[in-house]
Amino acid sequence: MNVVDVLLKLLSFESLTPDDAGSLKFIEEYLDGYEAIYVNKEGVKNLMLSKKFADGPHLCFAGHVDVVPAGDGWDTNPFVPVIKEGKIYARGTQDMKSGLAAFVQTCKDVEHFEGTLSILLTSDEEGDAKYGTVVMLEHLKAIDFLPDYCIVAEPTCETTFGDAIKIGRRGSINGYLTLNGKQGHAAYPEKAINPVHQIASVLDKIAGIDLDNGDDDFAPSKMVITDIRAGMEVTNVTPGALKMMFNVRNSTNTTQEEVKLHIAKCFDGLDYSLELTQGSYPFVTTRDSKIVKKLSESIKNVTGIETKLSTAGGTSDARFMGAFGIDVVEFGVINDTIHAPNERTSIKEVEDLYTVFKDTVKHFN
Repeated sequence: MNVVDVLLKLLSFESLTPDDAGSLKFIEEYLDGYEAIYVNKEGVKNLMLSKKFADGPHLCFAGHVDVVPAGDGWDTNPFVPVIKEGKIYARGTQDMKSGLAAFVQTCKDVEHFEGTLSILLTSDEEGDAKYGTVVMLEHLKAIDFLPDYCIVAEPTCETTFGDAIKIGRRGSINGYLTLNGKQGHAAYPEKAINPVHQIASVLDKIAGIDLDNGDDDFAPSKMVITDIRAGMEVTNVTPGALKMMFNVRNSTNTTQEEVKLHIAKCFDGLDYSLELTQGSYPFVTTRDSKIVKKLSESIKNVTGIETKLSTAGGTSDARFMGAFGIDVVEFGVINDTIHAPNERTSIKEVEDLYTVFKDTVKHFN
């Protein structure tokens, strides 16, 4: 089998979160010289395959076998891959079975590595990810087998294959604020406390403002208001309370505490309550890390492109790697049809991704 054959096989598994649909067993059997560790919890399957070639660093490839539901609007069966005009159509082609195929075939073909090679896979990245990669990492830490470096093969390229890798990700802070007032008749505003009027003088201090100045790795952490509602949808009653929700995609320069302090300053003297939750935390791998340099060099070797080091986008399982002190980067095919009908990637991108990964392993030491 070659990398395209592996991708076509992986795409045929209807692996909707958290069901791996047999894909993990296929990968385990395909990499028959690798030692398998399963850590399964609450219906989620997590697999690490590893092989020690020599004493040296532990390089891990990571990803997820699960995909989102297909939805409507497909021209073909989303779980029967179709090749048309050099492109492969199926759910998961970009996110992220192309990446899986590339690093699985890389590990299959590598004859020697000055260290340990491994693959970490989960069946729950598209869902809550509560029992996915993080559970495996906790186990690996307990047995003293955490990787030194990791490449997560999420689709990262923007317009041309090789144009971007991710060296970090922003976190995500969710805010739930209630501003209390006093309900009353609209004809007697002096007898009421209208929270809509109160927040009007505050909005310019919170809506779309930057909480930090950003840095070489991250754009400023911006407060984005996502919902405001109050009242009973009538014209003659002022509301007794207002509810607002917001999100901050925060860099390493802004924390929950700093968001809390900013809200306290803006709402000083007003009767409000605030709840903050954090679904993910920011991380960044330094630009001079070995994994950043080696992967960038391999991309240049294969594509001729000087790749951009990015932290844009949402979250991925790389955030768990960063939290465990692993130097982690993300690199994969172009990201332009993920989660959409007729998701697709080109055969050339898949083959080039495999070549980049193989070159990275070859020149890692």
